[in-house]
Amino acid sequence: MSESFFLSGSAAVYSRYTSLAVFLLCAIALVVPSGYSLGAVMLLLGSGVLLATRPLLRLGHQDMWVMAVMAAYALVGMQSALWDGQGVSGLDKPLRFLLAVPALLLVVAYPPRLSWLWSGIAVGAVGSGSWAIWQKFALEVERATGYTHTIQFGNLSMLLGVLCIAALGWAVIQPRRHLWVVALLIAALLGALGSLLSGSRGGWVGIPFVLLVLFRAYGRFISRKLLVAISGLLLVAGIGVYAVPELGVQARVHQALDEVARYAEGDRSHSSVGARFEMWRGASHLITEKPLLGWGDNGYADAMQALGQEGVINARAAQYGHAHNEFIDSLAKRGVLGLAVLLALYLVPMRFFAQSLGAADLSRRSIATAGVLLPVTYIDFGLTQTFLSHNSGVMMYAFLLAVLWGIYARQARSSYC
Repeated sequence: MSESFFLSGSAAVYSRYTSLAVFLLCAIALVVPSGYSLGAVMLLLGSGVLLATRPLLRLGHQDMWVMAVMAAYALVGMQSALWDGQGVSGLDKPLRFLLAVPALLLVVAYPPRLSWLWSGIAVGAVGSGSWAIWQKFALEVERATGYTHTIQFGNLSMLLGVLCIAALGWAVIQPRRHLWVVALLIAALLGALGSLLSGSRGGWVGIPFVLLVLFRAYGRFISRKLLVAISGLLLVAGIGVYAVPELGVQARVHQALDEVARYAEGDRSHSSVGARFEMWRGASHLITEKPLLGWGDNGYADAMQALGQEGVINARAAQYGHAHNEFIDSLAKRGVLGLAVLLALYLVPMRFFAQSLGAADLSRRSIATAGVLLPVTYIDFGLTQTFLSHNSGVMMYAFLLAVLWGIYARQARSSYC
């Protein structure tokens, strides 16, 4: 049955527009400067049509909860920025979560074709992996970075690759299922390769949880023999990636272990891992002083500088304006309320999506799997990076959540597939 069989006339035109915007959101996210913004802006601008058409959205309580946590995160962030004296510039990133709400409503009203969503994610993963290969081996850069911060590039490349695996449930019920499955698997591998070549280690910490979600969604379709084969293949691939020095994984692992050992022995000199430990230690000092309201961005930066000058933490680590951990950073800057809305932003959609991980409709199961994996990966990324302090992190989470939930909500009240 056609994905847009229930659309006609102008509604079909709006749906095609939404399809293009959703495709571009991921397809050019990492291979064009600020590429993650174009599709998002198209969705935001397109949502203006809702004022003219006034479609019947039939929103449920789960829809309201998802939009509420997006709005709450935005409002707490904006209030903190104003209280901290950051001015209009401080409103920018939290405001985008508020702007993603009308984008979500547009997707509910005029849903994109799922082939455009999944192909956009696959093209984005292929693009990031290919771009990383070119940078690493043709341009001979130490760490592939695309057009954004190295850690952001690597982790978002990993996210796109993981979402390609989530799409397999949808792919196997398509007329050209073999083509879709092969294309998505290749894209997943290239997305993972983009992460490897970026040298970003944090994104790989959460792989066991990603695999757990995928197994929860698709484990019943995998025989014991196939599961053993896949496990063996992953093990061999991991060993192979580690054993090839040109990929840089071996060196990064050894470096991390060495830095952890040195820090444990009392070496507070500046290093990647050591700096993070020092930032977390300094932020912990600040949290105990202002646990309820936090310090704000400017107050946090000044207080960390003071800790560095006093010798409480390494002076170089004190120069960073964030804690390199989303949860510690949020608690230190925005207090208990800030941490609460951050957790809600991740856990509320995750819980709702998880209810359909076992859905009989494989198309819905794929969207639900992707919806769970989005916050799972961001929680992982946030352990070693303040991911939502970067434009790329904010735009991809806010608008991917809007797209995935919009589709998921539409599926719940129609035969949309």
